[in-house]
Amino acid sequence: MTSLIPVPRRVVAGSGEVRLTVRSRLYAGTATEGVGRWLRAVLWQATGLPLREGRELDDTDGDGIGLQLDPGLGPEEYRLVSDRTGVLIEGGSAAGVFRGAQTLRQLLGPDAYRRAPLGRDRPWVVPHVTIEDAPRFRWRGLMLDVARHFMPKDGVLRYLDLMAAHKLNVFHFHLTDDQGWRIEIERYPRLTEVGSWRARTKFGHRASPLWEEKPHGGFYTRDDIREIVAHAAERHITVVPEIDVPGHSQAAIAAYPELGNTDVVDTTALSVWDTWGINPNVLAPTDNTLRFYEGVFEELLELFPSEFVHVGGDECPKDQWRRSPAAQARIRELGLADEDELQSWFVRHFDEWLSARGRRLIGWDEILEGGLADGAAVSSWRGYAGGIAAARAGHDVVMCPEQQVYLDHRQDGGADEPVPIGFVRTLEDVYRFDPVPAELTSEEAEHVLGTQANLWTEAMEDHARVDYQAFPRLAAFAEVAWSALPAPEERDFADFERRMEAHYERLDALGVGYRPPTGPRPWQRRPGVPGRPIGGPPPNR
Repeated sequence: MTSLIPVPRRVVAGSGEVRLTVRSRLYAGTATEGVGRWLRAVLWQATGLPLREGRELDDTDGDGIGLQLDPGLGPEEYRLVSDRTGVLIEGGSAAGVFRGAQTLRQLLGPDAYRRAPLGRDRPWVVPHVTIEDAPRFRWRGLMLDVARHFMPKDGVLRYLDLMAAHKLNVFHFHLTDDQGWRIEIERYPRLTEVGSWRARTKFGHRASPLWEEKPHGGFYTRDDIREIVAHAAERHITVVPEIDVPGHSQAAIAAYPELGNTDVVDTTALSVWDTWGINPNVLAPTDNTLRFYEGVFEELLELFPSEFVHVGGDECPKDQWRRSPAAQARIRELGLADEDELQSWFVRHFDEWLSARGRRLIGWDEILEGGLADGAAVSSWRGYAGGIAAARAGHDVVMCPEQQVYLDHRQDGGADEPVPIGFVRTLEDVYRFDPVPAELTSEEAEHVLGTQANLWTEAMEDHARVDYQAFPRLAAFAEVAWSALPAPEERDFADFERRMEAHYERLDALGVGYRPPTGPRPWQRRPGVPGRPIGGPPPNR
Protein backbone atom coordinates (compact mmCIF):
# COMPACT_ATOMS: atom_id res chain seq x y z
CA MET A 1 0.00 0.00 0.00
CA THR A 2 2.86 2.37 0.73
CA SER A 3 4.60 1.55 -2.58
CA LEU A 4 2.75 4.17 -4.59
CA ILE A 5 4.53 6.10 -7.37
CA PRO A 6 4.32 9.07 -7.54
CA VAL A 7 4.20 9.32 -3.75
CA PRO A 8 0.94 10.94 -2.56
CA ARG A 9 0.75 14.04 -0.43
CA ARG A 10 -1.06 12.32 2.47
CA VAL A 11 -1.81 8.67 3.24
CA VAL A 12 -3.71 7.43 6.30
CA ALA A 13 -3.95 3.64 6.56
CA GLY A 14 -6.99 1.84 7.92
CA SER A 15 -7.34 -1.68 9.29
CA GLY A 16 -9.54 -3.55 6.80
CA GLU A 17 -10.04 -4.02 3.10
CA VAL A 18 -12.61 -3.71 0.32
CA ARG A 19 -12.99 -6.92 -1.70
CA LEU A 20 -14.13 -6.51 -5.30
CA THR A 21 -16.29 -9.39 -6.54
CA VAL A 22 -18.62 -10.26 -9.43
CA ARG A 23 -21.34 -8.45 -7.47
CA SER A 24 -19.38 -5.20 -7.20
CA ARG A 25 -20.70 -2.16 -9.03
CA LEU A 26 -19.05 0.99 -10.33
CA TYR A 27 -20.92 4.28 -10.06
CA ALA A 28 -19.73 7.26 -12.10
CA GLY A 29 -21.32 10.57 -11.16
CA THR A 30 -21.94 13.55 -13.40
CA ALA A 31 -18.89 14.48 -15.55
CA THR A 32 -16.96 11.36 -14.47
CA GLU A 33 -18.62 8.97 -16.92
CA GLY A 34 -15.55 8.85 -19.18
CA VAL A 35 -13.32 7.91 -16.25
CA GLY A 36 -15.84 5.24 -15.32
CA ARG A 37 -15.75 3.73 -18.81
CA TRP A 38 -11.94 3.69 -18.79
CA LEU A 39 -11.70 2.18 -15.30
CA ARG A 40 -14.33 -0.48 -16.00
CA ALA A 41 -12.55 -1.46 -19.22
CA VAL A 42 -9.04 -1.83 -17.77
CA LEU A 43 -10.25 -3.64 -14.65
CA TRP A 44 -12.44 -5.96 -16.72
CA GLN A 45 -9.41 -6.83 -18.85
CA ALA A 46 -7.21 -7.55 -15.84
CA THR A 47 -9.66 -9.09 -13.37
CA GLY A 48 -12.58 -10.43 -15.37
CA LEU A 49 -14.93 -8.65 -12.96
CA PRO A 50 -17.87 -7.04 -14.81
CA LEU A 51 -18.22 -4.05 -12.41
CA ARG A 52 -21.77 -3.43 -13.52
CA GLU A 53 -23.00 0.13 -13.60
CA GLY A 54 -24.33 1.57 -10.38
CA ARG A 55 -27.23 3.97 -10.72
CA GLU A 56 -26.37 5.87 -7.55
CA LEU A 57 -23.54 6.03 -5.07
CA ASP A 58 -25.33 3.73 -2.61
CA ASP A 59 -25.16 0.94 -5.23
CA THR A 60 -21.45 0.61 -4.41
CA ASP A 61 -22.12 -0.05 -0.73
CA GLY A 62 -19.42 -2.22 0.82
CA ASP A 63 -17.79 -3.77 -2.23
CA GLY A 64 -17.97 -1.26 -5.07
CA ILE A 65 -16.34 1.84 -6.51
CA GLY A 66 -17.79 5.34 -6.67
CA LEU A 67 -16.52 8.27 -8.73
CA GLN A 68 -17.70 11.84 -8.30
CA LEU A 69 -16.65 15.47 -8.38
CA ASP A 70 -15.95 17.62 -5.36
CA PRO A 71 -15.86 21.32 -6.34
CA GLY A 72 -13.83 22.06 -3.25
CA LEU A 73 -10.80 20.25 -4.72
CA GLY A 74 -8.31 21.61 -7.25
CA PRO A 75 -8.55 20.64 -10.93
CA GLU A 76 -6.27 17.57 -10.68
CA GLU A 77 -6.59 17.08 -6.94
CA TYR A 78 -8.26 13.90 -5.70
CA ARG A 79 -9.30 12.12 -2.54
CA LEU A 80 -9.49 8.31 -2.39
CA VAL A 81 -11.28 6.77 0.58
CA SER A 82 -11.49 3.00 0.96
CA ASP A 83 -13.51 1.90 3.99
CA ARG A 84 -16.40 -0.36 4.99
CA THR A 85 -18.71 1.47 2.55
CA GLY A 86 -16.51 0.72 -0.48
CA VAL A 87 -14.06 2.80 -2.50
CA LEU A 88 -14.87 6.45 -3.26
CA ILE A 89 -12.71 8.62 -5.51
CA GLU A 90 -13.49 12.33 -5.60
CA GLY A 91 -11.73 14.92 -7.73
CA GLY A 92 -11.94 18.60 -8.48
CA SER A 93 -12.50 17.64 -12.14
CA ALA A 94 -12.70 14.48 -14.22
CA ALA A 95 -8.91 14.73 -14.53
CA GLY A 96 -8.56 14.60 -10.75
CA VAL A 97 -10.86 11.58 -10.55
CA PHE A 98 -8.77 9.92 -13.27
CA ARG A 99 -5.55 10.48 -11.30
CA GLY A 100 -7.25 8.87 -8.32
CA ALA A 101 -8.30 5.92 -10.48
CA GLN A 102 -4.64 5.40 -11.38
CA THR A 103 -3.83 5.22 -7.67
CA LEU A 104 -6.63 2.68 -7.18
CA ARG A 105 -5.09 0.53 -9.91
CA GLN A 106 -1.76 0.57 -8.07
CA LEU A 107 -3.49 -0.42 -4.82
CA LEU A 108 -4.98 -3.50 -6.53
CA GLY A 109 -1.52 -4.88 -7.26
CA PRO A 110 0.62 -5.44 -10.38
CA ASP A 111 -1.79 -7.95 -11.94
CA ALA A 112 -4.28 -5.08 -12.33
CA TYR A 113 -2.06 -3.90 -15.22
CA ARG A 114 -2.49 -7.07 -17.29
CA ARG A 115 -4.63 -7.25 -20.42
CA ALA A 116 -6.36 -10.49 -19.47
CA PRO A 117 -7.03 -12.36 -16.22
CA LEU A 118 -4.42 -14.93 -15.27
CA GLY A 119 -7.06 -17.65 -14.98
CA ARG A 120 -6.55 -18.38 -11.31
CA ASP A 121 -8.94 -17.56 -8.51
CA ARG A 122 -7.44 -14.64 -6.64
CA PRO A 123 -8.97 -11.93 -4.47
CA TRP A 124 -9.03 -8.34 -5.69
CA VAL A 125 -8.73 -6.22 -2.58
CA VAL A 126 -8.19 -2.56 -1.81
CA PRO A 127 -6.82 -1.85 1.67
CA HIS A 128 -8.75 0.56 3.82
CA VAL A 129 -6.96 3.84 3.35
CA THR A 130 -7.49 7.56 2.86
CA ILE A 131 -5.29 9.25 0.27
CA GLU A 132 -5.28 12.97 -0.46
CA ASP A 133 -3.17 14.08 -3.35
CA ALA A 134 -2.53 16.88 -5.85
CA PRO A 135 0.17 17.68 -8.40
CA ARG A 136 3.02 20.12 -7.86
CA PHE A 137 3.07 21.25 -11.52
CA ARG A 138 0.39 21.70 -14.18
CA TRP A 139 2.80 20.65 -16.99
CA ARG A 140 4.19 17.15 -16.43
CA GLY A 141 5.45 16.21 -19.83
CA LEU A 142 7.16 13.65 -21.98
CA MET A 143 8.61 14.52 -25.40
CA LEU A 144 8.81 11.66 -27.89
CA ASP A 145 10.86 12.16 -31.05
CA VAL A 146 9.27 10.10 -33.84
CA ALA A 147 11.15 11.90 -36.63
CA ARG A 148 14.55 10.24 -36.16
CA HIS A 149 13.06 6.77 -35.66
CA PHE A 150 9.39 6.40 -36.47
CA MET A 151 7.15 4.82 -33.83
CA PRO A 152 4.01 3.24 -35.31
CA LYS A 153 0.67 4.44 -34.00
CA ASP A 154 0.13 1.52 -31.62
CA GLY A 155 3.44 2.33 -29.93
CA VAL A 156 2.37 5.94 -29.43
CA LEU A 157 -0.93 4.83 -27.89
CA ARG A 158 1.02 2.52 -25.58
CA TYR A 159 3.22 5.41 -24.43
CA LEU A 160 0.15 7.49 -23.68
CA ASP A 161 -1.04 4.64 -21.45
CA LEU A 162 2.34 4.54 -19.72
CA MET A 163 2.24 8.29 -19.21
CA ALA A 164 -1.23 8.05 -17.70
CA ALA A 165 -0.08 5.31 -15.32
CA HIS A 166 2.54 7.74 -14.00
CA LYS A 167 0.20 10.77 -13.81
CA LEU A 168 1.98 12.64 -16.62
CA ASN A 169 -0.32 14.93 -18.58
CA VAL A 170 1.48 16.58 -21.56
CA PHE A 171 2.66 14.62 -24.60
CA HIS A 172 5.08 16.69 -26.68
CA PHE A 173 4.89 15.05 -30.11
CA HIS A 174 8.06 15.84 -32.12
CA LEU A 175 6.70 15.20 -35.62
CA THR A 176 9.23 16.68 -38.05
CA ASP A 177 12.99 16.94 -38.46
CA ASP A 178 15.72 16.57 -41.06
CA GLN A 179 15.34 12.78 -40.93
CA GLY A 180 11.61 12.55 -41.52
CA TRP A 181 8.21 14.25 -41.76
CA ARG A 182 5.62 12.24 -39.83
CA ILE A 183 2.21 13.90 -40.24
CA GLU A 184 -0.08 13.93 -43.27
CA ILE A 185 -0.76 17.43 -44.61
CA GLU A 186 -3.47 17.23 -47.26
CA ARG A 187 -2.50 20.32 -49.23
CA TYR A 188 1.16 19.27 -49.36
CA PRO A 189 1.15 15.51 -50.10
CA ARG A 190 4.86 15.33 -50.94
CA LEU A 191 5.70 16.01 -47.29
CA THR A 192 4.80 12.40 -46.61
CA GLU A 193 5.22 10.91 -50.09
CA VAL A 194 8.86 12.05 -50.15
CA GLY A 195 9.66 13.48 -46.73
CA SER A 196 8.61 10.53 -44.54
CA TRP A 197 11.21 8.05 -45.89
CA ARG A 198 15.00 8.00 -45.90
CA ALA A 199 17.11 5.56 -47.90
CA ARG A 200 19.20 4.31 -44.99
CA THR A 201 19.98 5.06 -41.35
CA LYS A 202 23.10 5.69 -39.30
CA PHE A 203 23.38 3.03 -36.56
CA GLY A 204 24.71 4.57 -33.36
CA HIS A 205 26.21 8.04 -32.94
CA ARG A 206 26.78 10.16 -36.05
CA ALA A 207 30.51 9.30 -35.91
CA SER A 208 29.67 5.60 -36.14
CA PRO A 209 30.80 3.79 -39.31
CA LEU A 210 27.74 1.54 -39.11
CA TRP A 211 24.69 1.85 -41.36
CA GLU A 212 21.40 0.05 -41.67
CA GLU A 213 21.11 -0.20 -45.43
CA LYS A 214 17.36 -0.23 -45.80
CA PRO A 215 14.68 2.47 -46.07
CA HIS A 216 13.23 3.76 -42.82
CA GLY A 217 10.14 5.84 -42.30
CA GLY A 218 6.41 6.12 -41.90
CA PHE A 219 3.84 8.76 -41.03
CA TYR A 220 0.54 9.27 -39.26
CA THR A 221 -2.57 9.91 -41.31
CA ARG A 222 -4.96 12.60 -40.21
CA ASP A 223 -7.22 9.90 -38.78
CA ASP A 224 -4.26 8.37 -36.93
CA ILE A 225 -3.65 11.78 -35.36
CA ARG A 226 -7.32 12.12 -34.43
CA GLU A 227 -7.15 8.70 -32.76
CA ILE A 228 -3.97 9.60 -30.86
CA VAL A 229 -5.44 12.90 -29.66
CA ALA A 230 -8.69 11.22 -28.59
CA HIS A 231 -6.82 8.41 -26.80
CA ALA A 232 -4.79 11.03 -24.96
CA ALA A 233 -7.85 13.11 -24.07
CA GLU A 234 -9.58 10.08 -22.56
CA ARG A 235 -6.54 9.82 -20.28
CA HIS A 236 -6.52 13.59 -19.58
CA ILE A 237 -3.29 14.10 -21.50
CA THR A 238 -2.79 17.10 -23.78
CA VAL A 239 -0.92 16.50 -27.04
CA VAL A 240 1.37 19.39 -28.01
CA PRO A 241 2.58 18.98 -31.61
CA GLU A 242 5.96 20.19 -32.81
CA ILE A 243 6.69 21.31 -36.36
CA ASP A 244 10.33 22.40 -36.56
CA VAL A 245 11.19 25.77 -38.17
CA PRO A 246 13.41 27.26 -39.52
CA GLY A 247 16.14 24.68 -38.86
CA HIS A 248 15.86 20.88 -38.73
CA SER A 249 13.89 21.07 -41.99
CA GLN A 250 15.73 19.03 -44.64
CA ALA A 251 12.90 16.47 -44.95
CA ALA A 252 10.50 19.29 -45.89
CA ILE A 253 13.04 20.82 -48.30
CA ALA A 254 13.61 17.42 -49.93
CA ALA A 255 9.87 17.25 -50.59
CA TYR A 256 9.49 20.89 -51.70
CA PRO A 257 12.91 22.23 -52.80
CA GLU A 258 11.61 25.78 -53.16
CA LEU A 259 11.48 25.99 -49.35
CA GLY A 260 15.28 26.01 -49.17
CA ASN A 261 17.90 28.60 -50.00
CA THR A 262 17.93 27.88 -53.72
CA ASP A 263 20.31 30.72 -54.56
CA VAL A 264 23.19 29.06 -52.68
CA VAL A 265 22.28 25.36 -52.65
CA ASP A 266 20.91 22.97 -55.28
CA THR A 267 17.96 21.97 -53.10
CA THR A 268 16.61 19.66 -55.82
CA ALA A 269 19.55 17.37 -55.07
CA LEU A 270 18.66 17.05 -51.36
CA SER A 271 17.09 13.92 -49.94
CA VAL A 272 15.76 13.12 -46.48
CA TRP A 273 18.83 13.20 -44.25
CA ASP A 274 20.19 9.81 -43.19
CA THR A 275 22.53 10.80 -40.38
CA TRP A 276 22.40 12.79 -37.13
CA GLY A 277 23.57 16.18 -35.96
CA ILE A 278 22.94 19.82 -36.85
CA ASN A 279 22.02 20.15 -40.51
CA PRO A 280 23.12 23.21 -42.57
CA ASN A 281 20.04 23.12 -44.83
CA VAL A 282 17.49 25.52 -43.34
CA LEU A 283 14.35 27.21 -44.60
CA ALA A 284 14.58 30.28 -46.80
CA PRO A 285 13.13 33.42 -45.14
CA THR A 286 10.69 34.11 -47.99
CA ASP A 287 7.01 34.92 -48.16
CA ASN A 288 6.51 31.62 -49.99
CA THR A 289 7.97 29.74 -47.02
CA LEU A 290 5.78 31.63 -44.57
CA ARG A 291 2.63 30.92 -46.59
CA PHE A 292 3.60 27.24 -46.93
CA TYR A 293 4.00 26.77 -43.19
CA GLU A 294 0.87 28.75 -42.44
CA GLY A 295 -0.90 26.10 -44.51
CA VAL A 296 0.79 23.38 -42.44
CA PHE A 297 -0.20 25.03 -39.16
CA GLU A 298 -3.78 25.57 -40.35
CA GLU A 299 -4.18 21.82 -40.75
CA LEU A 300 -2.35 21.24 -37.48
CA LEU A 301 -4.80 23.43 -35.57
CA GLU A 302 -7.69 21.38 -36.98
CA LEU A 303 -6.21 18.21 -35.52
CA PHE A 304 -4.73 19.37 -32.20
CA PRO A 305 -6.91 21.38 -29.78
CA SER A 306 -3.96 22.13 -27.46
CA GLU A 307 -3.35 25.63 -26.11
CA PHE A 308 0.32 25.39 -27.13
CA VAL A 309 1.94 24.61 -30.48
CA HIS A 310 5.69 23.92 -30.52
CA VAL A 311 7.67 25.43 -33.39
CA GLY A 312 11.14 24.13 -32.56
CA GLY A 313 13.31 27.17 -33.25
CA ASP A 314 16.56 25.51 -32.17
CA GLU A 315 19.87 24.71 -33.81
CA CYS A 316 19.46 26.83 -36.95
CA PRO A 317 22.86 27.36 -38.63
CA LYS A 318 23.10 30.74 -40.38
CA ASP A 319 25.76 30.03 -43.00
CA GLN A 320 23.33 29.66 -45.92
CA TRP A 321 21.58 32.90 -44.95
CA ARG A 322 24.96 34.68 -44.81
CA ARG A 323 25.75 33.50 -48.35
CA SER A 324 22.25 33.99 -49.75
CA PRO A 325 21.61 37.28 -51.63
CA ALA A 326 17.88 36.76 -51.07
CA ALA A 327 18.29 36.31 -47.31
CA GLN A 328 20.59 39.35 -47.10
CA ALA A 329 18.06 41.42 -49.04
CA ARG A 330 15.39 40.30 -46.57
CA ILE A 331 17.53 41.43 -43.65
CA ARG A 332 17.91 44.88 -45.22
CA GLU A 333 14.22 45.07 -46.14
CA LEU A 334 13.16 44.32 -42.57
CA GLY A 335 15.77 46.59 -41.02
CA LEU A 336 17.36 43.75 -39.07
CA ALA A 337 20.85 43.75 -37.65
CA ASP A 338 21.95 40.26 -38.67
CA GLU A 339 21.00 36.64 -39.30
CA ASP A 340 20.20 36.03 -35.62
CA GLU A 341 17.51 38.72 -35.82
CA LEU A 342 16.29 37.12 -39.06
CA GLN A 343 15.63 33.88 -37.18
CA SER A 344 13.84 35.85 -34.47
CA TRP A 345 11.68 37.52 -37.15
CA PHE A 346 10.81 34.09 -38.56
CA VAL A 347 9.74 32.73 -35.17
CA ARG A 348 7.88 35.91 -34.20
CA HIS A 349 5.85 35.68 -37.40
CA PHE A 350 4.39 32.37 -36.25
CA ASP A 351 4.13 33.61 -32.68
CA GLU A 352 1.80 36.36 -33.89
CA TRP A 353 0.05 34.06 -36.37
CA LEU A 354 -0.78 31.52 -33.66
CA SER A 355 -1.80 34.23 -31.17
CA ALA A 356 -4.29 35.60 -33.68
CA ARG A 357 -5.94 32.16 -33.71
CA GLY A 358 -6.13 31.80 -29.94
CA ARG A 359 -3.11 29.56 -29.56
CA ARG A 360 0.25 30.03 -27.87
CA LEU A 361 3.68 29.41 -29.33
CA ILE A 362 6.26 27.45 -27.38
CA GLY A 363 9.78 26.79 -28.63
CA TRP A 364 13.24 25.71 -27.54
CA ASP A 365 15.16 28.34 -25.61
CA GLU A 366 16.97 29.73 -28.68
CA ILE A 367 13.74 31.58 -29.48
CA LEU A 368 14.60 34.00 -26.65
CA GLU A 369 17.34 35.48 -28.82
CA GLY A 370 15.79 38.55 -30.37
CA GLY A 371 12.72 38.80 -28.16
CA LEU A 372 9.31 37.15 -27.97
CA ALA A 373 5.69 38.19 -27.91
CA ASP A 374 4.14 38.31 -24.45
CA GLY A 375 2.20 35.04 -24.69
CA ALA A 376 5.02 32.84 -25.99
CA ALA A 377 6.55 30.16 -23.76
CA VAL A 378 9.98 28.55 -23.69
CA SER A 379 11.22 24.96 -23.40
CA SER A 380 14.51 25.38 -21.53
CA TRP A 381 16.81 22.62 -22.83
CA ARG A 382 20.34 24.07 -22.79
CA GLY A 383 20.49 23.89 -19.01
CA TYR A 384 18.62 26.15 -16.60
CA ALA A 385 19.80 29.47 -18.03
CA GLY A 386 17.15 29.78 -20.73
CA GLY A 387 14.39 29.07 -18.25
CA ILE A 388 15.75 31.59 -15.79
CA ALA A 389 15.99 34.28 -18.48
CA ALA A 390 12.49 33.48 -19.77
CA ALA A 391 10.89 33.59 -16.32
CA ARG A 392 12.63 36.87 -15.47
CA ALA A 393 11.36 38.33 -18.73
CA GLY A 394 7.81 37.31 -17.83
CA HIS A 395 7.52 34.28 -20.11
CA ASP A 396 6.15 30.93 -19.04
CA VAL A 397 8.71 28.15 -19.14
CA VAL A 398 8.88 24.36 -19.18
CA MET A 399 12.10 23.10 -17.62
CA CYS A 400 13.71 20.24 -19.55
CA PRO A 401 17.48 20.76 -19.22
CA GLU A 402 19.52 18.39 -21.36
CA GLN A 403 22.00 17.71 -18.58
CA GLN A 404 19.26 16.49 -16.24
CA VAL A 405 16.25 14.99 -18.03
CA TYR A 406 17.28 14.04 -21.56
CA LEU A 407 16.58 10.34 -21.21
CA ASP A 408 18.61 9.47 -24.29
CA HIS A 409 21.65 10.14 -22.08
CA ARG A 410 23.23 7.00 -20.65
CA GLN A 411 22.08 5.59 -17.33
CA ASP A 412 25.43 4.23 -16.17
CA GLY A 413 29.13 4.52 -16.94
CA GLY A 414 29.59 0.79 -17.47
CA ALA A 415 31.06 -0.60 -20.68
CA ASP A 416 27.94 -2.68 -21.37
CA GLU A 417 25.62 0.34 -21.49
CA PRO A 418 24.06 0.30 -24.98
CA VAL A 419 25.08 3.13 -27.36
CA PRO A 420 26.27 5.44 -24.56
CA ILE A 421 25.21 9.03 -25.25
CA GLY A 422 26.00 12.09 -23.15
CA PHE A 423 26.36 12.36 -19.40
CA VAL A 424 25.60 9.60 -16.93
CA ARG A 425 22.13 10.27 -15.56
CA THR A 426 21.27 7.57 -13.03
CA LEU A 427 17.88 6.87 -11.52
CA GLU A 428 18.99 8.77 -8.42
CA ASP A 429 20.20 11.73 -10.51
CA VAL A 430 16.77 12.09 -12.09
CA TYR A 431 15.08 11.68 -8.70
CA ARG A 432 17.12 14.59 -7.33
CA PHE A 433 16.33 16.91 -10.25
CA ASP A 434 14.41 20.05 -9.30
CA PRO A 435 12.63 21.96 -12.08
CA VAL A 436 12.58 25.30 -10.24
CA PRO A 437 15.99 27.04 -10.23
CA ALA A 438 16.96 28.39 -6.85
CA GLU A 439 17.90 31.72 -8.46
CA LEU A 440 14.26 32.59 -9.19
CA THR A 441 12.19 34.69 -6.83
CA SER A 442 8.82 33.27 -5.80
CA GLU A 443 7.13 35.59 -8.29
CA GLU A 444 9.45 34.55 -11.11
CA ALA A 445 8.99 30.88 -10.19
CA GLU A 446 5.26 31.24 -10.92
CA HIS A 447 6.24 31.24 -14.61
CA VAL A 448 7.57 27.68 -14.35
CA LEU A 449 4.61 25.78 -15.80
CA GLY A 450 6.33 22.53 -15.01
CA THR A 451 8.81 20.11 -16.41
CA GLN A 452 9.33 17.60 -19.16
CA ALA A 453 11.57 14.60 -19.89
CA ASN A 454 12.77 14.24 -23.48
CA LEU A 455 13.36 11.10 -25.53
CA TRP A 456 15.43 11.83 -28.63
CA THR A 457 15.53 8.69 -30.75
CA GLU A 458 18.67 8.92 -32.93
CA ALA A 459 20.07 5.87 -31.10
CA MET A 460 16.70 4.25 -30.33
CA GLU A 461 15.74 2.17 -33.32
CA ASP A 462 12.61 0.53 -31.89
CA HIS A 463 10.24 0.56 -28.94
CA ALA A 464 12.46 -1.79 -26.91
CA ARG A 465 15.27 0.77 -26.99
CA VAL A 466 12.83 3.55 -26.10
CA ASP A 467 11.61 1.50 -23.14
CA TYR A 468 15.17 0.91 -21.97
CA GLN A 469 16.09 4.60 -22.06
CA ALA A 470 12.81 5.79 -20.55
CA PHE A 471 12.40 3.35 -17.67
CA PRO A 472 12.81 3.27 -14.78
CA ARG A 473 13.96 6.91 -14.92
CA LEU A 474 10.57 8.12 -16.16
CA ALA A 475 9.05 6.84 -12.91
CA ALA A 476 11.50 8.98 -10.92
CA PHE A 477 10.80 11.94 -13.16
CA ALA A 478 7.04 11.48 -12.72
CA GLU A 479 7.44 11.71 -8.96
CA VAL A 480 9.55 14.87 -9.31
CA ALA A 481 6.85 16.42 -11.52
CA TRP A 482 3.86 15.36 -9.40
CA SER A 483 4.88 15.14 -5.76
CA ALA A 484 5.77 17.89 -3.29
CA LEU A 485 9.23 16.51 -2.53
CA PRO A 486 11.83 18.02 -0.19
CA ALA A 487 14.89 19.80 -1.53
CA PRO A 488 16.92 17.51 -3.84
CA GLU A 489 19.63 16.69 -1.29
CA GLU A 490 16.99 15.84 1.35
CA ARG A 491 14.98 13.40 -0.76
CA ASP A 492 14.70 9.83 0.53
CA PHE A 493 16.02 7.92 -2.45
CA ALA A 494 16.23 4.72 -0.41
CA ASP A 495 12.47 4.89 0.13
CA PHE A 496 11.94 5.51 -3.58
CA GLU A 497 14.06 2.44 -4.39
CA ARG A 498 11.96 0.40 -1.95
CA ARG A 499 8.75 1.53 -3.62
CA MET A 500 10.28 0.80 -7.02
CA GLU A 501 10.52 -2.89 -6.08
CA ALA A 502 6.72 -3.06 -6.37
CA HIS A 503 6.71 -0.74 -9.37
CA TYR A 504 9.03 -3.00 -11.36
CA GLU A 505 6.34 -5.66 -11.05
CA ARG A 506 3.80 -3.22 -12.53
CA LEU A 507 6.17 -2.45 -15.38
CA ASP A 508 6.65 -6.19 -15.93
CA ALA A 509 2.88 -6.64 -16.17
CA LEU A 510 2.76 -3.79 -18.69
CA GLY A 511 5.51 -5.39 -20.77
CA VAL A 512 7.96 -2.51 -20.35
CA GLY A 513 11.56 -3.38 -21.27
CA TYR A 514 13.15 -1.24 -18.56
CA ARG A 515 16.78 -1.22 -17.48
CA PRO A 516 17.09 -3.45 -14.40
CA PRO A 517 18.85 -1.97 -11.36
CA THR A 518 21.66 -4.50 -11.85
CA GLY A 519 22.37 -3.37 -15.41
CA PRO A 520 21.27 -4.21 -18.94
CA ARG A 521 20.10 -7.69 -19.80
CA PRO A 522 22.18 -9.40 -22.49
CA TRP A 523 19.68 -8.61 -25.23
CA GLN A 524 19.58 -4.94 -24.22
CA ARG A 525 23.26 -4.39 -24.93
CA ARG A 526 24.61 -3.11 -28.26
CA PRO A 527 28.22 -4.30 -28.38
CA GLY A 528 30.30 -2.59 -31.03
CA VAL A 529 27.83 0.24 -31.71
CA PRO A 530 29.63 3.49 -30.90
CA GLY A 531 28.00 6.26 -28.93
CA ARG A 532 29.21 9.62 -27.60
CA PRO A 533 29.76 9.41 -23.85
CA ILE A 534 30.70 12.58 -21.98
CA GLY A 535 32.74 12.17 -18.82
CA GLY A 536 32.28 13.88 -15.49
CA PRO A 537 29.19 15.40 -13.91
CA PRO A 538 26.95 17.51 -16.12
CA PRO A 539 27.18 21.28 -15.71
CA ASN A 540 24.37 22.48 -13.48
CA ARG A 541 23.64 25.80 -15.17
